[in-house]
Amino acid sequence: MHTADPLLSAIGLLRPRLPRLLVAWLLGTLSLCSALALAAVSAWLITRAWQMPPVLDLSIAVVAVRALAISRGVLHYCERLVSHDAALAAAGTARGQLYRRLATGPAEAAARLPSGELVARMGADVDELAGILVRALLPIGVAAVLAVAATAVIAAISPAAATVLAACLLVAGVVAPWLSARAATAQEHTARGHLAERDVAAMSALEYASELRIAGLLPAVIAESQRRQRAWGAALDEAAKPAAIAAALPTAAIAVSVLGAAVAGIGLADAVAPTTVAILMLLPLSAFEATTALPGAAVQLTRSRIAARRLASVAPALSDSTDQSATGRQDCTLTPALHADLQAGHRGEQSVRVRLDLSPGDRVAVTGPSGSGKTTLLMTLAGLLPPLSGRISVAGHTLAALPEADQRRTVSFFAEDAHIFATTVRDNLLVARGDCHDDELAAVLGRVGLGPWLTGLPDGLATVLSGGAQGLSAGQRRRLLLARALLSPARILLLDEPTEHLDSTDSEGLLRAVLAVPGLFGSDRTVVVATHHLPEGGSFRQVRLPHEGSAGPASAAPG
Repeated sequence: MHTADPLLSAIGLLRPRLPRLLVAWLLGTLSLCSALALAAVSAWLITRAWQMPPVLDLSIAVVAVRALAISRGVLHYCERLVSHDAALAAAGTARGQLYRRLATGPAEAAARLPSGELVARMGADVDELAGILVRALLPIGVAAVLAVAATAVIAAISPAAATVLAACLLVAGVVAPWLSARAATAQEHTARGHLAERDVAAMSALEYASELRIAGLLPAVIAESQRRQRAWGAALDEAAKPAAIAAALPTAAIAVSVLGAAVAGIGLADAVAPTTVAILMLLPLSAFEATTALPGAAVQLTRSRIAARRLASVAPALSDSTDQSATGRQDCTLTPALHADLQAGHRGEQSVRVRLDLSPGDRVAVTGPSGSGKTTLLMTLAGLLPPLSGRISVAGHTLAALPEADQRRTVSFFAEDAHIFATTVRDNLLVARGDCHDDELAAVLGRVGLGPWLTGLPDGLATVLSGGAQGLSAGQRRRLLLARALLSPARILLLDEPTEHLDSTDSEGLLRAVLAVPGLFGSDRTVVVATHHLPEGGSFRQVRLPHEGSAGPASAAPG
């Protein structure tokens, strides 16, 4: 089945400024054309000076050489400024679109990735994607124009030499980049696979050295690690062969083109002026200046294509994920009932069967030992993970069938390790709801017990939390995350360990306020809390998850 090139959709992500790219292309073309003209004028000047004419006959050529030499550097510098500005702007646009897709697209696409992997894709992969503008498209466009211009100039002198030059330019500008791209692909797949096997063998020897030594297996494991190291080196050498050939081809092409020009010049020596012969023989040296960047451009195309594929896997297109049809649309001012009869967990690992009916205003505490699946259950109820079996319905509609925006406004999960940004206190709260005023933010902080802390901050809500979570104690971090939940517009709130790391007195009091009706969240919202500790008393229900290895559905009981 034919699959569209991911780079095509990637260009839509970047949304590059075409006028600025055209300016950069024009500046780059003029810069290398200045180098080409510099070679021609220098060849004419050297040959004409050998004939010892009056000095005034050389003055224009001398000034032209100086002007071309200066303009080449100035134009190249300006091209760098314009092209990098366009690439940085395109990278910013791509990140904005990707964040928007992550916020409005299927949550499971991002939830299945570790946070470090997600950050790497939003960072390094976007940079690789934006690099296609500066390191691939512009060099290819400039090289095409320069090759045509150089061939046309040589053709005006000697069609035979122009034919040789055109063939050599094709070798240096097409064959060599193709080999470079092939080498990059091989290194990306084959050599990287051998590297992973080598690392696994080495880590096994390091981590289990004592046990392996006692069992007498350590020498064999070390030998296996060494064998995989040699296999990795051999794979790198094998993958580097096309790159080595690609690196040699441009030099060979230059030599052949100069030799062809020299042969043609010898044949034309009696028919044309010596200055024309000099131009014919020296011009090919500058004609290949633009092709030197093409192998790198081919490698960049390969890397950008891989980065585009990785980004597409984590952030699908908006047209696929943001269907705003009215089917199943919920009234976001009312708290709907939620019914769940499902099996939550990860395939191949422990799972738990849960039957749960939540009416508007219910309070439910999910308890169980560490590893019993409390967080997984909440993420499944929020639609962040697909259930292994069963279904979740909200007000009679299947949760998965609702538009993504309605899902987030109806059910929202608040993780215990949610990110604290290295920005102001105000911005860390506005991520939950962006239309809050400072008075509302301050009141919410007071309700979760951070009022004295806010008063003691030097700039109040405008205080920057240096280092993000590193600028807070563990208890302050939990209370700040709880304040986000209070500000959230979601009607059904799923809180993961909201009072962990607080002292026992504060933890019990705050958890009692969370589970009370109306309590901290009022009587118009449904709250489900995953916790290890339950406060005494209260009218909440309890869902006990079974211990690891036990069977049967989770049981529900009044608190």
